[in-house]
Amino acid sequence: MKTNMTRNELKVFLLHAPQDKVLEYLENAHPVDILDILKEDEKNDCLDILNRLPENFIAEIIDEAEDEDKYKILMSFSDNKQKNILQEMSSDEVTDLLGILEKDQADRILQKMTTDDARNVRRLLSYEPDTAAGIMATEFVAIKGDMTVEQTLKYLQKTGEDIENIDDLYVVDKFDKLIGVVALKDLVVKSFDTHIMDIINPNVMPIPSNMDQEEVGHKFEKYGSLTMPVVDNFSRLLGIVTVDDVMQILRDESTEDIHRLGGVDEGEKISGTTMESVRSRLPWLVVNLFTAILASAVVGVFQGTIEKVVALATLMPIVTGMGGNAGTQTLTVIVRGLALDELNYENEKRVLFKEVGIGTVTGVVIGLIIGIMSFIWQGNAMLGVVMALAMILNMVVATVTGYLVPLILKKLKADPALASSIFVTTFTDCCGFFFFLGLATVFMRFLI
Repeated sequence: MKTNMTRNELKVFLLHAPQDKVLEYLENAHPVDILDILKEDEKNDCLDILNRLPENFIAEIIDEAEDEDKYKILMSFSDNKQKNILQEMSSDEVTDLLGILEKDQADRILQKMTTDDARNVRRLLSYEPDTAAGIMATEFVAIKGDMTVEQTLKYLQKTGEDIENIDDLYVVDKFDKLIGVVALKDLVVKSFDTHIMDIINPNVMPIPSNMDQEEVGHKFEKYGSLTMPVVDNFSRLLGIVTVDDVMQILRDESTEDIHRLGGVDEGEKISGTTMESVRSRLPWLVVNLFTAILASAVVGVFQGTIEKVVALATLMPIVTGMGGNAGTQTLTVIVRGLALDELNYENEKRVLFKEVGIGTVTGVVIGLIIGIMSFIWQGNAMLGVVMALAMILNMVVATVTGYLVPLILKKLKADPALASSIFVTTFTDCCGFFFFLGLATVFMRFLI
């Protein structure tokens, strides 16, 4: 059987190959490869392919699918098969699915689950969705410290098949409080009569149930863990977060930050409709319009100055443009630093002084270059001085603004990436026009 098939070959294979060959292929296949075919093909072909897939593989496809497609895929099967697919899905996967549905749709799915599974999922839905408890899975291995290696291995043989990840076995006391962790590799190399307490690692790093999911992601990045336990306020083990969930979270958070920096709704996608994109972008463009009017009003104040020295109209966009670029550079670094928790109370002042220094040095260099060019162009030394001073001042203001705007938004409990670039650009435009035209007004007698 050919393993490295093209997309079209794989489609033909899934539709027409003997069922036993399809099942053999799927043992080592990744669900996203099948999902790519389902996205592109006609509805009838999609249904034919899905009906040839085993229920555990369909559960994996649903987990990998886009939010708007998860429910459609599940609903394409009979009620009985839906129940079987739901049983194959982990608790966090079902919770993610229900979290994006309307109440009547979610209730319809819950009715098809076993009483215990439905109760477990309802409990997970009660947590805030963007916290550790909201993304955790409740399928994990918890063992007692007084168990032996032999007892633990037998326990795993009975229960481990239904657990997504058994690389780490969490040890709890009689009150279900987390006391340590045992790696599976440590378990299999010890003699059968070894007690768990003799090989336990007490330095386990639990995650509080109310920790924000982005902070959870940083924990995984810092420690390189595959799983981390989630505990309540009494240190009782509630569930685990796995690295695949965290990778998805970090990807979503990065996408959200990029969209918000540009004033675009985080839900907008290339495949979306024209009206969805318009609704996403228009509000921030309206905000940008009013900020542009504000900058224009600053220019209007110095209309008389511009009428006397027409060259100012040509040069002033350079000051504001360079200021906007410098502010965006600082803004990008600061927003990323906040997202990775690299910027904190301890180093805030040091980073601020660093950015002021960067703004000063880059402002002096760029100011000298454009000042000399202005002098050569117009033959007026004072025009070059005004241009250089305005550039230096605006570059310093730009870096300070790029630093302060995301910090202020964070202290106001808002997303630091929330269209920060619009506010930074507005500030650098207004200040740039003010510095340049204001200095030109002060030194007018040397410019005429």
